[in-house]
Formats: sequence, structure tokens, C-alpha cells
Amino acid sequence: MQAPVVGGVRLPRGNGEVIRLARGASLSDFAEKIDANPASLVQALFNLGEMVTATQSVGDDTLQLLGDELNFKVQVVSPEDEDRELLDSFDLTYGDDDDEEEDLVVRPPVVTVMGHVDHGKTRLLDTIRQANVREGEHGGITQHIGAYQVPTTLDGEERLITFIDTPGHEAFTAMRARGAKVTDIAILVVAADDGVMPQTVEAINHAKSADVPIVVAVNKIDKEGADPAKIRGQLTEFGLVAEEYGGDTMFVDISARNGTNIDQLLEAVLLTADASLDLRANPDREAQGVSIEAHLDRGRGPVATVLIQRGTLRVGDSVVAGDAYGRVRKMVDEHGDDVPEALPSRPVQVIGFTSVPRAGDSLLVVEEDRIARQIADRRAARRRNELAAKGRRRISLEDLDSVLKETSQLNLILKGDNSGTVEALEEALIGIDVGEEVELRVIDRGVGGVTETNVNLAAASNAIIIGFNVRAEGKATELANREGVEIRYYTVIYQAIEEITKALTGMLKPVYEEVSLGTVEIRALFKSSKAGLIAGCMVTSGVVRRNAKARLLRDSAVIAENLTVTSLRREKDDATEVREGYECGLTLTYSDFKVGDVIETYELQEKPRG
Repeated sequence: MQAPVVGGVRLPRGNGEVIRLARGASLSDFAEKIDANPASLVQALFNLGEMVTATQSVGDDTLQLLGDELNFKVQVVSPEDEDRELLDSFDLTYGDDDDEEEDLVVRPPVVTVMGHVDHGKTRLLDTIRQANVREGEHGGITQHIGAYQVPTTLDGEERLITFIDTPGHEAFTAMRARGAKVTDIAILVVAADDGVMPQTVEAINHAKSADVPIVVAVNKIDKEGADPAKIRGQLTEFGLVAEEYGGDTMFVDISARNGTNIDQLLEAVLLTADASLDLRANPDREAQGVSIEAHLDRGRGPVATVLIQRGTLRVGDSVVAGDAYGRVRKMVDEHGDDVPEALPSRPVQVIGFTSVPRAGDSLLVVEEDRIARQIADRRAARRRNELAAKGRRRISLEDLDSVLKETSQLNLILKGDNSGTVEALEEALIGIDVGEEVELRVIDRGVGGVTETNVNLAAASNAIIIGFNVRAEGKATELANREGVEIRYYTVIYQAIEEITKALTGMLKPVYEEVSLGTVEIRALFKSSKAGLIAGCMVTSGVVRRNAKARLLRDSAVIAENLTVTSLRREKDDATEVREGYECGLTLTYSDFKVGDVIETYELQEKPRG
């Protein structure tokens, strides 16, 4: 068959041979593979009804379409395969295929706690590790992933169990799915007074798709209306049949609040691990693991919570995780104590990365920093191409006229306190279905406070910035006001989803608008038997008023929200307001503040939004 002539250039026609291209490849990449002119491929695709530039990342279906036209079989290489080939090029492997049987030793099981929101997952973890993190969660919902190791005893022998706490709200499906991928056993928490709920089913599906055995914890057995037998009956419909009914799933009736049967639950985990799994790993090799969570710390830089899966991670190792790399400067455990080395199944916080890894990125130890940097750079380039292809809207000749007219598009920039939260928020927002009239695009996302760079990008692209558990840094707020950029702050994810949904559907009703009054910096602390802890402050901008609303910031992150200035004094006299440049003393409806913290004060004014 004669080769096609496009734009005066004869393109090569294949004989069905396979062309391997990375996801997000451009037409220039395709042209290089078949020894063709990229401009000719642009023309060919134009004739097929699609407009693309030569260097633009294109989707899988576009590459397949062009390949079919030229009689080439296009094979889009998955990120996993491409990563495997990348590591092979450096003589590195990820996995334990090359471990000898005699090198393997028993490791602790890694357990994920799953279940419906409000069924008591965080309370259970509180009880197990005797530390209360639940009170610090906004809205009572766990919004970060954490990992903890706890000791327990089975048959007189002390054993360790590693727990991964996955968030409870339905918007965190992506993070919970990632939790199931790194876990050995799932504890499914079901409230005895509530029963099987949608997220309970979702958790079961995650565990089954990851081929993870399940131990069921029937919680809240001390509450009125609790019916553990009913829960056992409901779960048989999903293939979880209790041992007493002739099945192979262990059920344990517990009360996380009262600590009832917690030891029996830990025993059930170990018995299930011993009966169903071969939990062994080679500790005498270069460490490999997975980044469970990561965030940017003002004092320590990028910090990643890493679960070691095989090998031993030591201080001083050169590491790469996704497109982040660095050298391990310090490792700390869940109690904040320094750890010189981490064995398989050990979760540690790693300090020393040059950027923030993504939640779920695989971690590798390599020989030297140079190799780590090269791998990270290649992965970063690939990820940019993937994002460009994913975010590109296909424009056909038929709808070109409508595209050139003004479209209803909402551009967003997402900033959060850690990478897992930002990813989950992006997944939830992109999943909003409001028809074809309105389009939502996430043009940038990142970890840390809102910066001037974010504001400049938002101004250039008419975007709204969403800050999740973070605030604006430095002069970013001033720049945003000058450029007319809107920054919205949230501490609970479903509030963000709800507002964006309303914005997209044009259903935003009149709401209260936050009007900033001023900021004060805490310079000293005083204790009073009558008033409690008093903050000695300097008003750094605007004005502070008695009874005004306030929030407490530490290193640009929101520590406490929805506070009230309960008393205000200027020297020894009560004051209704104190202006910029003056000192004052104040008390809040919150007392856990420190020197250096910043208090933002504001008023709520009703304003229609549409």
C-alpha cells in the first residue's frame, strides 16, 4: 500500500509494527520513532479532525488514532512499565524477586483500619496507641494518613503491629485505596448500632481488590441498640462469613471508647497474619518502601512518612521517591524520637528530601546522589507530560467555532498542608459532574502556604486559589488583593467540594463573606488567675476588635479556627479596638497559643454571591 501524502510530504506507512510511546508523548516523539517530519503528523491529525501542535502532549486515544491511520500499532507504555525500564537502565530493581529464601526474616504485619465515617476508626487507633489525635481533627474527621507501630503479645511472645490510619470521609477514596495497596491486613470497623454503610462496602471492595485478608471489628457494642449478630448477618452478603458461622473471617466485638476486647482484636490480627500470609522480608539489602504521606515543614523542610517494605533504611542513605530525591539527614518515629535505622514494616518520618514526595510514591535507596537526581528528573519530566495530556481538552474542527467563543471555565489552584490531602481534594473536585456547560480545571497544585507565585499564576489565568489547612505566606495576601485574585480557605474537605459545586452550577446563595480586620503577633504570654492565659501582642496590620472572630496561625498553617477575641486591653484599660503599631493584651476562646503565633481577626458580613 502506498504511503499517504500529507501537506506535500509522503509519510512512512508501517506494516503493523509496534511503536512504544510514553503516556503523554507529543507528535514530535511519534515522528522520531517513525523517522517522519513532525509538521506532517500535525497536518495528518488536522485532516483527521483534531488540532494539536508538534510539541503538545496528547492523550492515548489520539496516539492510537494516528497510529491506525499510518498502519502502526501504538503501544502506550504505562507509568509503571516505564518506571521499571527506567530503574533497569540504572541496574536497579523494585521488589523482592531477587531475594534468596535464606535471607528472608519475619516482619510485623502492616494493618489498615477502614470503615464508614463516624464508626470509630480513629477512636480505635487512639485506644490502641493511647494517644488522642482525634480531638485535633477538623470536623472530627481524619484528614491525613499516619502510621504507628504498637507492641502486643501472642502466646507469651511480644510482637509488633504497624498501623496505617486512612481517612474516613468518602472524598478520600484515593488515599484509602493507596492504604490498601501497602497493607497486609485490613481491620474493618463497623458500628454495632448502625450497620453496613456505603463506605463500609467501599472499604470491603478496596481490601478485596488488593487481595488483603479482613478482620472485622464490631464497634460500639456498649451503645443502646447495638446488635453484633445483625452485623454478622449483613456482612455475609459481601462474602465475609464469621468463623462461628462456618466461615474464615474473624469477628471481634469491641468498644473502642471503653477499651473492651482490644487485646483480642490485636490477637486476631496476628492469628490471621500467621494463618494466611507469609510476612517475610530481607533486611540485609538497600531499603525500598513507600511514601505514605508527605508535607512541607517550615523548620525541617520536606518531611515524608515512609513505610519500609524491604531492606534497611539508614541515616546518610541517598534516596529517591517519585520525582523527589535527597539524602536521609534524620529519621524520627511516631513519638518524635530519633531512629538510626528502619527495618521492614517500620514507619518513620524521613527528613532530607529536596522537594515533597507524593503520597504513594515508591522509595528507593541508590548508590549516590547523582543517580537519585537523574531518576527524579526523568520521573518529573514524565509526570509533566502526563499532566499536560490529561489536562488538554481535545478540540475538533466541528466544535472549533464554539470553543473560540467564551466558555464557562473555572480554573483552580490547590494548596494544602500535605500531598495526600491535595491529591484527594483534586480527585474529588474533578469528579464533580455539572454537565458540559461548565468546565473545571486544576491548573496547579502543591504543598505549603499560598505564595506570591501562586497568586501571579492565578492572576494570569483567572483562577481561584483554594487553601486547605494553610494560609497565604508573606505578601501573597496583599498581592492577591491588588490583583483581584480570590483565595478561599477551608479546613474540612466537603465544605470545599460543596462550595465549588455550587459555583459550577451557579447555585451559590447569599452567604457571609469574611472581611479581614487585622493581624496581631504574639510577643509574650502572661498567666492570670481570673482570665487564664493572656497573649501580649503587637498589632502588625489593620485593627483588632473585642468580640471579633479570629483564627490562630503557626508557620502559615491554621492551628485553630472560628475563635473569638473575648477580652482586649490597651495597657491597663479595657479597649474596644486597638490599631496597627500599638501593643495590646487579649484572650481568646482557645488557650494553646505560643510566642510567635499570628492571630488573624475578621468580621462576617452578609453578601449575595452568584
